[in-house]
Formats: sequence, C-alpha cells, structure tokens
Amino acid sequence: MDERLIPLSALQHYVFCPRQCALIHSEQVWADNYLTAQGNQLHERVDHGAPETRKNIRFERGVNVAAPQLGITGKLDLLEFHTKEYIYIPVEYKRGRAKKDDSDRVQLCAQALCIEEMTNQEVTTGSLWYWQTRKRVDININEPLRQTTLNIIQEVKQLFNHGVTPKPILTKACNACSLNDLCFPSLFSQDKSTKYLKALYSMDSNE
Repeated sequence: MDERLIPLSALQHYVFCPRQCALIHSEQVWADNYLTAQGNQLHERVDHGAPETRKNIRFERGVNVAAPQLGITGKLDLLEFHTKEYIYIPVEYKRGRAKKDDSDRVQLCAQALCIEEMTNQEVTTGSLWYWQTRKRVDININEPLRQTTLNIIQEVKQLFNHGVTPKPILTKACNACSLNDLCFPSLFSQDKSTKYLKALYSMDSNE
C-alpha cells in the first residue's frame, strides 16, 4: 500500500481532467476564479455548521474520513446518520448543476468507501446537493459505480507514482477551469514544434 493517501478531491479532479489533477496535487498549482470562489464559500458555510439531530437523523458537518487500505482520505461536507436504521449517508455540496461525467459520483462513492472502512457498515446511498439548481440528487452506490471508483483510485495512484504531468488537451471544459491561464491548453494545442523537429530528422535521415 502506498504511504501517500490520495485526497478525495483528486479523484474528482482526475475524472474532470488528469492534467488538472496532476497540476493541483503533484505540482501544487492552484488558482481561483469566480466559480471556485463561490464553491469555497458554499463549502465554508456547510462545513462550519454545528452538529444537530432532527427526527432521529444526526447531521455532522466537516467530517474527516480515511480508508488507508484503499489509500484515500478527505473531508465530508455532511454526514447523515439515521440512528434507528443505523444508516450512513454522505452528502456532497456542489456549486453548479449535475454534470454529465462521473466526477461528482466518483467522489461521493469514494466517501462511501471511506465510511465503510471506518465503520464496517455498508453504505448504499449518497447524495449530491447542487446549489445552482437547489436540487438534491440521491445516488445509488451500486457495484458499477464502486468498480469505476476503484479503477479511478488506481489510475490516480499510478499518476502520482509516475510523477509526470499529462500534456494538455483542449476541450470546452477548459473555459471553466481555474487553471486555464496556468495550463495553456490552447497554446499547446497549436504548438507545431514537435512535428517540425520530427520532419527535420526525417529529412536528415533521407539524405
């Protein structure tokens, strides 16, 4: 098992963009934009709320979790504990709206895996609460999602162990990335130097 525990947020970053994941977690590069600033404010409000119990449900905020056997660690925005049924439900708060990719669901599933390793209790459901739509989406922590999450954990481990930051790939998602000005995806996508050098070597070999 690797000594370094992977932050839960790294899994979400990796699904969104492996290069972003490496820049943030390996190279320690970070920059805020208005999207991340809003997200930080949302998480601060949630994480600093006092614990409370309502209708046999205990609400704990800013809960630190870890699964050393899997090699992951992080903090839950909210953990609901249904005292009568002895059910744990992690709740992750997001600034925007539901995404088409699996980034949010993988992060939530990893939270569930941490709870399971810490409590030895199965977690079958988690929830994503989206600020922009004011909608809570319940997620089934099923076997396909678990396997996807376990695969992502292994891929992130390999990324960190390899120590090489992936090259940028320009996509529409780059426009919303806070690291856009530090990553330079548009510049790299237009860089013809590699092809130029290959062409030169090819000419030399034919002479």
